Amino acid sequence: MNGHILSLDLGSSTAGVVLFDKKGRVVKQLQKEYDKYYPQPGWIEVDPDEIWFSMRAAIEELMNASGITAANIAGIGISNQRETTVIWDKTNGQPIYNAIAWQDRRSSKICDDFRYQGFSELIREKTGLLLDAYFSASKISWILDHVPGARAKAEQGSLAFGTIDSWLIWKLTGQQVHVTDITNASRTMLFNIHTLDWDADLLKLFNIPHKLLPGTCSNSEIIAYTAPAILGAPVPIAGVAGDQHAALFGQMCLEPGMVKNTYGSGCFALMNTGDQPVLSQHHLLTTVAWKIGDKVTYALEGSVFGGSSVFRWMRDGLGVIEATAEVEALAQTEEDNGGVMFVPALAGLGAPYWDAYARGMIIGITRGTSVGHIARAALEGVALGLADALEAMEKDSGRKIGEIRVDGTSATYPFFMQLQTDLLQYPVTRPAVMPSSALGAAYLAGLATGFWDWQTVKKMYEPGESFSPRQDMEFSNRLRSRWKKAIARVQNWDL
Repeated sequence: MNGHILSLDLGSSTAGVVLFDKKGRVVKQLQKEYDKYYPQPGWIEVDPDEIWFSMRAAIEELMNASGITAANIAGIGISNQRETTVIWDKTNGQPIYNAIAWQDRRSSKICDDFRYQGFSELIREKTGLLLDAYFSASKISWILDHVPGARAKAEQGSLAFGTIDSWLIWKLTGQQVHVTDITNASRTMLFNIHTLDWDADLLKLFNIPHKLLPGTCSNSEIIAYTAPAILGAPVPIAGVAGDQHAALFGQMCLEPGMVKNTYGSGCFALMNTGDQPVLSQHHLLTTVAWKIGDKVTYALEGSVFGGSSVFRWMRDGLGVIEATAEVEALAQTEEDNGGVMFVPALAGLGAPYWDAYARGMIIGITRGTSVGHIARAALEGVALGLADALEAMEKDSGRKIGEIRVDGTSATYPFFMQLQTDLLQYPVTRPAVMPSSALGAAYLAGLATGFWDWQTVKKMYEPGESFSPRQDMEFSNRLRSRWKKAIARVQNWDL
């Protein structure tokens, strides 16, 4: 009867559910959008209850549409946006504040103060991360300091912190289980990636009580069971990973040197570095890729904050397109960018610059500039940001990247993918099964429940369309040279 794995894929704007069969094929999938809130410039929040209601509705709709029951589900995998921070009251299960999204910059001052005090290297050595408001630690501190009574309750042990995986597990288990997986833990800036535990020195530095934190688990094990009321009967939650780690696994990047990039709200490129963490010398992140059994695999990550969020801004902010996919057709109305450069630093700059005070910029505008030029420059800006991160990745790893496996909504845009491979000057390949993060979470759950074995999973990767460079290196060098000039103009803009 247990012929399916259910993946819950919680992205930056959507709650997605995907049902996979025994052959790893998508049986049914759907998404529910949820709102973001922008109370001040640089602040981005989400209602945790809205996240849960959207996910619950998506699960119910999928089960009704596919005709399956809990008896048909062997296990549940969870893939989630990382770093987004939720704190809730364990006595009533209610969030004490909106979830602070990963793109939020309000706690930059907290990080600045620690940077000036000389703590950057300590944090990097312990966590593999750069001191930045992107990660959860400073967000937790901000909530404890700004919500009346929060710090006292945290010290008493009546509050719970979690990234979105923790929040979903808490709700799925009927508010019984408070846990996070090792990949999400490694993105909090409180987790020591060498000892694989919460770090007492960092908790003291950020003034965060240990009682607030969840327990930790590996990425492929039976972690908990859903409350009977959720699906009609208990179902094991057996695979959990941050979305980028799940995508790396879903793309079957199992060997050191293999690289994937996900085009989501940002671009997130990860390289498998094997069983040893590689500390970056070029402003990349060192992170846990996954832990299965006793084996830990690490990765280098280039986090580029400007991705499809730029196209959504063109839709919602500028109103020049009605759907994000239209940016590609609009870009093709012009043969080039007309001299326009678009730096998509709408939430600051990530790798390899790490500038919380950078802001987006469109430069090179003349009376002859069209909206098509701007659309083309937007695509180029996202692709150029990723090219910078991958260049740094090659330097840190000492490996020449031979191919990048891509996924995410924007990876379905053929013109954009051709532009990306022309800038990188090596092949870009997208998989036949596109929801790679959901697929990776499904694989992890399937391995834990015996639904699949290792040999079966390794054979499941199926490449889809591949793109190879059509432009020469001079094209790439010319655009990247102008890009560097534009980047220099946006740095520290809002300092």
